[in-house]
Amino acid sequence: MKQSETEVDDEKLIIFVKAPRPGAVKTRLGEAIGAEASCAAYRQLVEALLRRLQRLSAVELGFSPDDAAGEIQTWLKRGWTTRPQGAGNLGQRLQSAFERAFVTGVKRAVIIGSDCPAVTAEDIYEAWNGLRTHDVVLGPATDGGYWLIGLRRLQPELFHRIPWSTETVFGETMKRIRQAGLDVQLLRELSDVDTAHDWRAFLTAQNRDGIPL
Repeated sequence: MKQSETEVDDEKLIIFVKAPRPGAVKTRLGEAIGAEASCAAYRQLVEALLRRLQRLSAVELGFSPDDAAGEIQTWLKRGWTTRPQGAGNLGQRLQSAFERAFVTGVKRAVIIGSDCPAVTAEDIYEAWNGLRTHDVVLGPATDGGYWLIGLRRLQPELFHRIPWSTETVFGETMKRIRQAGLDVQLLRELSDVDTAHDWRAFLTAQNRDGIPL
């Protein structure tokens, strides 16, 4: 699906990012390579992801913590916007982001994190397109979570009392989807970059593809 004039009015991508502060990002990776190095790695991962998505225009960077606006300005692309994620656990922040999008008239909203640099613009177009005929779009992750969730109307039951940061997130979310009688489309399975092994695999792929590190 190619970008269309309806993208800005009807469709939106929200990317959850964190302020690149040592000790606050990529903590599992930091256990292996140190807080400063893992923070630099996080910057590199985010920049790789945003390069892949820079041709999209209906994009909001949802940042955390709420005082990090200045720290993520260099990640903005032309036409993109920023907004703090607000308070609460991940489920509360996801729900709030969807609520804000739908209040402004967005019809198909998609949220991704910043841990999966393999996401492409084509993945986002596929998600938006899937929401034309499905209630939910999910991108399963190899660690048992999901790297993308898309909705065309608010579904609070998908965010309450979910065991976040565990290998059961995807399974529990699918259970809630079935219980609510919702139609779901699944995207390809992708891997987050969380460990030293993941980081080495990312660097190898970047080198293989000739992408500047």
